[in-house]
Amino acid sequence: MNKTIYMDYAATTYTKPEVLKEMLPYFTENYGNPSSVYSIARTTRRAIDRSRDRVAAAINAKASEIFFTASGSEADNWALKGIAFGNRNKGKHIITTKIEHHAILHVCDYLEKHGFDVTYLSVDKQGFVNLDELEKVIRQDTILVSIMFANNEIGTIQNIKAIGNICKKNNVYFHTDAVQAAGHVPIDVDEMNIDMLSLAAHKFYGPKGIGVLYIRRNVHIDNLLHGGSQERGRRAGTENIPSIVGLGKALELAVKNMNENSMRISKLRDRLITGLMEIPGTILNGPSGKSRLSGNVNVCFKGIEGEAVLVLLDNEGICASSGSACTSGAIDPSHVLLALGLPHELAKGSLRLTLGDGSTEKEVDEVIAAVKTAVGKVRSMTLR
Repeated sequence: MNKTIYMDYAATTYTKPEVLKEMLPYFTENYGNPSSVYSIARTTRRAIDRSRDRVAAAINAKASEIFFTASGSEADNWALKGIAFGNRNKGKHIITTKIEHHAILHVCDYLEKHGFDVTYLSVDKQGFVNLDELEKVIRQDTILVSIMFANNEIGTIQNIKAIGNICKKNNVYFHTDAVQAAGHVPIDVDEMNIDMLSLAAHKFYGPKGIGVLYIRRNVHIDNLLHGGSQERGRRAGTENIPSIVGLGKALELAVKNMNENSMRISKLRDRLITGLMEIPGTILNGPSGKSRLSGNVNVCFKGIEGEAVLVLLDNEGICASSGSACTSGAIDPSHVLLALGLPHELAKGSLRLTLGDGSTEKEVDEVIAAVKTAVGKVRSMTLR
């Protein structure tokens, strides 16, 4: 196998040519600082406004509720810290889950050190939150619920509308980390009663280093960054104009082609799962069907270390992972898999393969064959 087969779209995607084309003039021609008053500055201001409109349209929000950040992680930090410190006079209780991205979990750990109380909800074997349990743990001093839209490791898509309804009924702010969901599944912040939502462009074929925090009007939240009056005084720092333009274009394209892409990639995902499950001792992590992200496959192989399989796949030009790219190099098994109830040793044998717009049926078949060979080699070495 001479070419590279990319199977790690959950970690990042390539930037589509049409997105890059729209970005390029803002590096070399339309470079004015949008906070200035002259004409080339007004050009960049209009570009930012257009991108804000595109993002708002994609999630059924108002343009005034869209704020650009440097990443999904910054958006998560802003949502949690901003609500916590901006509403501590009302309460210091926050609810999240055990399978959140570390951009949420590490912030919760930080907040606990600053006097906040965090409840970490368990999930079932497929990664779903128990809605009855969520409602039971809401207290009078609960100020925020933060539950991710779709899990980055096992692809579980939560019942966000039901969660939003519970939070609204109990007068609690609801934030969702939608970094894996945006551009891949339908999002309607009004229908789903979402108060804040995080997303990142590089997950839907836009540039890296740019994200968004949607903040519903009248949500009381402190600023994370202080300085100038950019982003209507909510997020200081000169705007990353080319990347903002790229994010808006990429999300617009992703939403426009969402249904078609989802159907095609889901078929490839199911073909890949079927082939991998032919390997003895293979366990599928997460749900199946429409409750799973269309491009997500996560399996465990009994009796082996997943890292050994990754090395052999890399030798064959196949890019894969054992979990979140943000925990690459970690020795411990995935916290997500452990939260599902998998034993420590089984969780260490995990493999995540994620598909995207560039994936083909031929690639899927080649990956199935390569994984079968790799697992066989690792097992034979283990038995020696």
